[in-house]
Amino acid sequence: MNPHEYCHDKAAKSGSSFYYSFMFLPPERRQAITALYAFCREVDDVVDECHDVQVAQTKLDWWRKEVSRAYGETPSHPVGFALKDVAGRFNLPREQLLEIIDGMEMDLTQSRYLDFKGLQLYCYRVASVVGLLAAEIFGYRERQTLKYAHDLGMAFQLTNIIRDVGEDARRGRIYLPIEDLQRFEVPASQIMEGRHDDNFRALMAFQAERAETFYDQALAQLPAVDRKSQRPGLVMAAIYRTLLREIASDGFLVLDRRTSLTPVRKLWIAGKTWVRA
Repeated sequence: MNPHEYCHDKAAKSGSSFYYSFMFLPPERRQAITALYAFCREVDDVVDECHDVQVAQTKLDWWRKEVSRAYGETPSHPVGFALKDVAGRFNLPREQLLEIIDGMEMDLTQSRYLDFKGLQLYCYRVASVVGLLAAEIFGYRERQTLKYAHDLGMAFQLTNIIRDVGEDARRGRIYLPIEDLQRFEVPASQIMEGRHDDNFRALMAFQAERAETFYDQALAQLPAVDRKSQRPGLVMAAIYRTLLREIASDGFLVLDRRTSLTPVRKLWIAGKTWVRA
């Protein structure tokens, strides 16, 4: 298995909605976005699967060195080799890959966020930066497209946070800002115990409205000239926004279950959006 096959396998097995957004890309761009996605999965898995903070920190430090090797020396991991192959061709800044690791590292030291401003930094590092790198891979002519990519990444991460409230709570993390919990009178203990009520549903409706605002803001900023090249992002937006609205229509029952769309439905949304974009 060569490095790009490894990355493809990593992406395909993840079951992520992102996989459906780059199915229709030309091979060279599909290779590059798959390498980026595999890198994100690798460093995310370090934090999610390693329960010893010191060991996780050591592994993230190793990935920082691997990123540096991908930009000048000889990498040692298949994802490192894949990144080395695509980084120069698609102008992927090393600093942004390192910033993704910085975002993952925040999960080792921080499990709560006082306000949305603090949460935004986390979302920027783990999602908006990925959006900016993806925009480079897909190609663009107008700088305004980077603002679209930034805000779309923010919308995706806020959707993830809404979907995964219960799952994250079982890992000891609550990403919903403390100021929001206090505003809607939802104590952290209620989330940890998985208790739904009207206050919790109002809190989650507020989070969903915030995510919808970022979707609207992102799509409004995408220049018409770059719409075709940025179709993978539009596919993701369609899939993720459908998921967000499905969660809302189910009454935000996210504490004891994980809402998802079937692969067939994702593929249908992807194909429809790709043709229309």
